[in-house]
Amino acid sequence: MAKKASASDAELVLKLYELRREPELRKARDWWLWTFSPRNADDFLKVANSMGSQENNWLRQAASYWGNGGGVGAAGTRERRIVSAAGLQRREMFFVLAKVYPFLPELREKLGDPEVFLDVEKVVTGTKWGRERLKFILKRIESMREKKAKEAQA
Repeated sequence: MAKKASASDAELVLKLYELRREPELRKARDWWLWTFSPRNADDFLKVANSMGSQENNWLRQAASYWGNGGGVGAAGTRERRIVSAAGLQRREMFFVLAKVYPFLPELREKLGDPEVFLDVEKVVTGTKWGRERLKFILKRIESMREKKAKEAQA
């Protein structure tokens, strides 16, 4: 049985939450959620390889933030996580993973890094609820893309 969230788990989650308020990280998270919409690994890599651009900075900053959060939730054994993964399963983490999930194996291959987004993936897909929520978010992102495309054509 997985361990129950402790007071120290809650404290760490609150510290992660406090970091979210940092102004540049807020911009990076906002960009990931509402502007960044890669359709394939090459779209992701175009931004990832544009070193020094604002988008590249935001990509790395938000991905690192959630990667660190996921690392805390994925560390240890299933029974003895550093922090209860349930405390980290936040809507935003699902959106970040969902943006790359359809092409994640290709992205890992092209980067030569089998661990890209691995901790976030473990936290998100580590429960039945998380897997179902990811499916929902994937559909939501696709519908947002379709809406945006229709608005662009009008």
